[in-house]
Amino acid sequence: MDSRMLLMLMQLLGSPTSLAVLLLSFFQGSVGVGAITFTFTNRCTDTVWPGVLSGSGTPPLETTGFALSPGGSRSLYAPSGWSGRFWARSGCDFDDSGKGSCATGDCGSGQVECRGAGASPPATLAEFTLNGADGKDFYDVSLVDGYNLPMLVQASAPDCPDTGCLVDLNERCPSELRADDGRACRSACEAFGRPEYCCNGAYGNPDTCHPSQYSQLFKSACPKSYSYAYDDATSTFTCNHTDYTITFCPRSTPSSGNSKNGSRRPSHEQLEDAVWLASLKASSGAGMAATAASWPASLAFQSALAIAVVILLAQQEHPVLFS
Repeated sequence: MDSRMLLMLMQLLGSPTSLAVLLLSFFQGSVGVGAITFTFTNRCTDTVWPGVLSGSGTPPLETTGFALSPGGSRSLYAPSGWSGRFWARSGCDFDDSGKGSCATGDCGSGQVECRGAGASPPATLAEFTLNGADGKDFYDVSLVDGYNLPMLVQASAPDCPDTGCLVDLNERCPSELRADDGRACRSACEAFGRPEYCCNGAYGNPDTCHPSQYSQLFKSACPKSYSYAYDDATSTFTCNHTDYTITFCPRSTPSSGNSKNGSRRPSHEQLEDAVWLASLKASSGAGMAATAASWPASLAFQSALAIAVVILLAQQEHPVLFS
């Protein structure tokens, strides 16, 4: 922006302060254009380390892995068109320099940051494609690579369905699928490597690959989650451009942190999931609204820097305006 344009804008707006306000409004408005907020909440009794993997051809987010203490939350911002997956690592041991590994969901980077590496099975995955076909977001929770922690995905839009796996599958895991001393449950594909379980080779299409006794066990416990490769019809959900909350161990109450936010489970088994999910969504609504209203610190810094530059230029070119 040269001084003549700056002077013209100042003449139109009346003062450099007005121009600064306009710039601030521009930066604030730009945050909401196309950006989606993912909020991660840990209701597990122990720290988890969420991992982030961006899909091919989509930009990486601001981090690829971080620690999340019991009761803690953190938000990440994704541009329109982003795709990728999230998961929680557990049983991690990292030193002061951030080097180490995890018992489940480890990404093999040897660090807190996964740096483009995905989760080692078994791991519960939340998968997203933003602004996909017909401008819709597509999302699911997948057990195709096995299971390590309960997970709930909630869209902030009220007419968009929740999905996830709320139960502790490790307690129901058959002995032949157990992994990591019972802290995770493998898929039949990983455990046995047979084409009929992995949906490859002669079984590489939906006409020949069908649910196995193992995937049916996963499906009966978590009916909205992907249980095998061709489980699309009951496991993929769509929404129109909204923010999302990913909650780890949604039925747990952390031993520390915001335990008062824990939701009581209804006692009636048949109504349990529907009623409990509705109460959880209502109780978390205020927090999601607050997150949606926030904007990244990096953009706040950019706007403040732009304002400072404008005022400095105006002061140099027209000092009389500041006298």
